[in-house]
Amino acid sequence: MMTGTLAITGRPLYLDGTAPRGMKDRSGWRSASVWVVLMGIAVTPAHAQYFRKSNYWKTNRNELTIGFGASNFLGELGGRDQVGTNFIWDLELSQTKPAVSLGWRYHTFEKQSVRTTLTYGILSGNDNLTSEVFRHNRNLHFRSDVIELSVVYEIHLFKEELGHVYDLRGVKGQKASKIGFYGFIGVGGFYFDPRARFNNTWVRLKPLGTEGQGLPGGATEYSNFQFCIPMGLGIRKAMSRQWSVGLELQYTKTFTDYIDDVSTVYYDNDAIAAEHGAVAAYLADPSLHEGRYITEITTAAGQQRGDSSDNDAYMFFKLQLHYKLYKYKSGSKKYRARIRRQKIVF
Repeated sequence: MMTGTLAITGRPLYLDGTAPRGMKDRSGWRSASVWVVLMGIAVTPAHAQYFRKSNYWKTNRNELTIGFGASNFLGELGGRDQVGTNFIWDLELSQTKPAVSLGWRYHTFEKQSVRTTLTYGILSGNDNLTSEVFRHNRNLHFRSDVIELSVVYEIHLFKEELGHVYDLRGVKGQKASKIGFYGFIGVGGFYFDPRARFNNTWVRLKPLGTEGQGLPGGATEYSNFQFCIPMGLGIRKAMSRQWSVGLELQYTKTFTDYIDDVSTVYYDNDAIAAEHGAVAAYLADPSLHEGRYITEITTAAGQQRGDSSDNDAYMFFKLQLHYKLYKYKSGSKKYRARIRRQKIVF
C-alpha cells in the first residue's frame, strides 16, 4: 500500500489515512502536553498577581510605631469662659503639654489590626485662665503626669500604598494610594498623680485629703490607677516600602473624676488643717473672695467644689512614624533579595 507523510507531524501514513502497524499514535498525548504547558503559562502570572495583591500584606503584619505630640486635659479646672465640660469644646489650648508614645501593631487581616501602645503625657488645668465666675473664684490648679497602657482595635478604611515606582510606557501598574485612614477603639489603664504648686514646690494633693478623704463624712479616697477607653482617628502616608508617617487624634474616656483632685464639695477647712496641716487647708480652698466674687459665691463646707456627674477625660494629638517589620517565608538570600527588590505592583 502506498504511503505519504503528514506535513505537521512528520509521521508516515497510508493513503487511506491509517498508520503502519507497530507505530503508536502519540498525537493525543502531544496535544494534552501542549495544553498543559499553555495552561501553566496562563495560570502562573494570575497566581502571582493574586498572591501579590491578596497575601503580600502578610509579610509585614508586624509594625513598630513611635509618636511625638501634645496632651490636653478635659475636666473641671481651667477651660473656656463657660461652665466646665469634659468634651473638646472646653479645651484650653494654653495648657497643652508634651506627649510621647511607643506602640506595636499586628495586622490580623489586611485592613484590621490590634495595637498595644504605651503613652506618657502631662495634664494640667488652671482656673486663672477662665473668666467664668465660679471657676475663676475657685482659683484651683493642678498638674499631673499620666502614663497610659492601652490595647486598641483598628479598622483601616483606606490603606496607604506606594504603587509602581517606574514610569514604563505601555505598562499599567497599580496607582499609589496617597493617604491611609483608620479609626480605633479599645481599653486601657493609666496612672496619674495630681500636684499643686505652693511656694515654688509641686505638692502631691492626694495625701492632703482636699475633699475630706479619710475624715468623717468626707469624699471616698481615690486610686491613682484607673481604667480608660481610648478612641480616635488617624491618617497615614507611605514614605517608602517600610516607613510611613501619620497624624493621630485620641480622645480618652476615663472612669474617675479625680485626675485634677476636684470632684465633689468643700469640706470643713478647719478639720483639714487639723488633720493634714495649713498647706492642705490652703490648697483645698485657695479661693479669691475678692471684688465682685465675694458676694456671689461661697466656698463654705458642703458647697460645690467640682461636678462628680462628669468624669475627667484627656486627649493626645501625635505625629507618628511607622516601621514595618518584614517576615520572609524563606531563609534563602536569593529569595530575600528578590522580595526587597519588589517595587512595581501589578
